[in-house]
Amino acid sequence: MNTQQKYQGRCFCGAVTFTVTTQPLLMAYCHCESCRHWSASPVSAFTLWKPETLQVTQGEDAISSYRKTPGSIRKWCRLCGGHLFTEHPSMGVIDVPAAVIPQLKFEPALHVHYQETVHRMADGLPKMKDLPAEAGGSGDQIPE
Repeated sequence: MNTQQKYQGRCFCGAVTFTVTTQPLLMAYCHCESCRHWSASPVSAFTLWKPETLQVTQGEDAISSYRKTPGSIRKWCRLCGGHLFTEHPSMGVIDVPAAVIPQLKFEPALHVHYQETVHRMADGLPKMKDLPAEAGGSGDQIPE
């Protein structure tokens, strides 16, 4: 019996589709300025996956990318502008916006970059000043 989970994601118009397999390494909220601007939202709900678990299944030629920093390569559909995923090569993960994978039940574990928040969220989850220590951050938590 195959117990491996498989989720399908897509851009806004559906020209680009992809799958991710297994479960995400982490589901969380990001409050950093870059993610807020990219998502056009006061907070970004994200999921992290191992790069080898993501496979583009349709429309690879419609994917465009932008690299604002050495740590992030953001990908979107050039036809509709719909977001797809962000590669983080130095961290060895791919960040997929939670909303792009409709079948995945989003269960966040924490908040990152909470010192930059513009939308406070009293949900009882840990609020990291920047990133957890194992992800290269200070590991410091701050109050809700």
